[in-house]
Amino acid sequence: MDMTPEFILLAATLVLALVQILAAGAARTAELGAKWNAGPRDGTPPPPGKLAGRLMRAQTNLFETLPLLIAAVLMAHVAGKDGALTLLGAQLYFFGRLAYVPLYAFGVPYVRSAAWGVATLGLVLIIAALFV
Repeated sequence: MDMTPEFILLAATLVLALVQILAAGAARTAELGAKWNAGPRDGTPPPPGKLAGRLMRAQTNLFETLPLLIAAVLMAHVAGKDGALTLLGAQLYFFGRLAYVPLYAFGVPYVRSAAWGVATLGLVLIIAALFV
């Protein structure tokens, strides 16, 4: 299978997902300490602080749509439907998600929602390409 531009953007999104996992974990460790992180984590930890909570929620938000993106990109390629629409969709999804993380981390309202909307539009475009 060729590394199409859509696959490259999908791979970049997977890297973003890994960065989000690490950032949320680092923020949580900064709150609770390395001893907690290295330990068995028995008991109920306190709720996350603002930054860790935001990073954790941004990660969860990405993971809600990432399986859809992966399936849509793969299906479009297998069906021979990749092209301008899927490329635009993959670009919108990746760059929307990339912008979403710092906007959420810093608590920027409205613009964060717009970035989410851009990413969601990208996903919709890829799925729509399956039907045209």
